Amino acid sequence: MKNNRSEFMYELYALLAVILVIQGFYTAVVRPRAVAILAAQQAAMAKDPEYVPERTLWVIAKDYEQEVCVILSFWAVIVMAFRARSASRARALLEQDLLHLPEGMRVLPEDSREYLRQIEGLDAGRRGMLLPRALFTALERFGATRSVQDASAAARNTCQMENERLDSELAMVRFVAWAIPALGFVGTVRGIGESLQQAHRAIEGDVSGVTAGLGISFNSTLIALTLSIVVMFFLHQLQLLQERLVLDTENYVDERLLRHLHVR
Repeated sequence: MKNNRSEFMYELYALLAVILVIQGFYTAVVRPRAVAILAAQQAAMAKDPEYVPERTLWVIAKDYEQEVCVILSFWAVIVMAFRARSASRARALLEQDLLHLPEGMRVLPEDSREYLRQIEGLDAGRRGMLLPRALFTALERFGATRSVQDASAAARNTCQMENERLDSELAMVRFVAWAIPALGFVGTVRGIGESLQQAHRAIEGDVSGVTAGLGISFNSTLIALTLSIVVMFFLHQLQLLQERLVLDTENYVDERLLRHLHVR
């Protein structure tokens, strides 16, 4: 419960920090530059009817839908980096010999308590990781049931539950990956609506309002879909890292513990 609360507070503070930083950057840099660029382009078009304005990132990213997409994307990447760091720390234990079992050593049910004390001797941070928990569960079950099969099943159940837990913790990131393109479509609808409101001016020959509305539509869609691809890429990489952690933990338990277990 304590770990879940600390993770929630970390994600909340990260979201607030991202909102403040991105909002400040948009207010101080993005929107002033976009306004200046658009004003310069309008002046150039007034002087030269054949002038074709260039598309710049400042103008493309200036609207509110794009700002929200950027905020959600940065926050999702920070959350995934936190999850990846936790998985990397858990994976580092796979390089250590936690039980110190020499080759050919046999572990009997009555010996399980000795090896359980080695797991209990780890610091609290490492003891709560997947590998120590899987080893502890297997040894405890072996000592209680005197069955290698039960010990193997207990370790695999622990790994399976951890895999499901890790997958469930990515639910919010998956929601963000879905919400980003949805926000892009909101900008598309808003831009089309503004274009329709300026349709009467287009009939009179002034198409600036219609083109501005269409610019909002295409720009929001472009930014949202691009950021969605980036977030999905990192999400799949994180899922791959977590799945490999669970599979490699199962292999570790099989090779470093289960094959040493024997019943008289």
